[in-house]
Amino acid sequence: MKTIKIKHPYKKTEIVNEDIVLILGYFDGVHLAHQEVIKEGVRIGRERNLKVALMTFNRHPSIVYRKINAGQYASLTQPEQKEKIIESLGVDILYEVFFNSEFGNLPPQEFVDRYIVGWHAKVIVAGFDYTYGKADVASMAQLSDYAKGRFEIVKVGEAKESGKTISSTLIRQYIKNGEVEKANAMLGYSYETLGFVIHGDARGRELGYPTANIYSNPYTFLPGVGIYAVWFIVKGKRYMGMASIGYNVTFKDQSELSVEVNVLDFNEEIYGDDVKIEWVAYLRGEVQFDGAQGLIDQLQKDEEATRKILEMQKD
Repeated sequence: MKTIKIKHPYKKTEIVNEDIVLILGYFDGVHLAHQEVIKEGVRIGRERNLKVALMTFNRHPSIVYRKINAGQYASLTQPEQKEKIIESLGVDILYEVFFNSEFGNLPPQEFVDRYIVGWHAKVIVAGFDYTYGKADVASMAQLSDYAKGRFEIVKVGEAKESGKTISSTLIRQYIKNGEVEKANAMLGYSYETLGFVIHGDARGRELGYPTANIYSNPYTFLPGVGIYAVWFIVKGKRYMGMASIGYNVTFKDQSELSVEVNVLDFNEEIYGDDVKIEWVAYLRGEVQFDGAQGLIDQLQKDEEATRKILEMQKD
């Protein structure tokens, strides 16, 4: 997949000079509903022997326009994760547009003329709720008026999981509540976070459950406080783990949220190494124990539950 970063106004030489199928959307999380949109675009492209391009943005438009509190917003997918999933679905060209006021304030007709017709799109594929400006004048319902017969429009309807419409907003709420199993069902894969290993206070080692302390990538959307069964990926290898997100309430009252993973059947020094965590299942909430032994007894139960859950997921 070829990735092209665009800043308005773009130069014609930056654009692939051939007819394309163009898929439109921000695609945060690239969940199952997003995947249906992308797969439809790829299917049409292969059927008509056209390259398939996807347009997305470097940041969420709602942050720019303060519809979302920027200080509380974090993406479900980091750019590299998003690109990897999109590429795996068969997209040929990824256009990442720098979203600023100059681009965001384009009138709908100008957006269509410059960024659809100007990009040689013969077919547009987007979700039913896609907008390219204010919803009352720039929704999928009005797109045919701006198209003026110059390209075909394919609108993909909503997708549901367990009777609920799949959306990034609902997935984010599930993750925040610790309901990662529900989130994963809508994503179509286990929710992933990225980071690297830093030094901790080594208390886990004293308890017989050493942990890797994780510094998460900036703007990472972390699951809610609790204990989870996870897959831990480091140096290209995948290990079972039980992760804790919390404040170490048994031993100290810390104000900063920490992410720690006890990696099962693992004894290597990995300080500074990049890691990925796949959040599989919620085990329990954070509990303040009377002392170390109470915590150790519970960790033994957590390990047993973790192994049972993850053994079922082994390839």
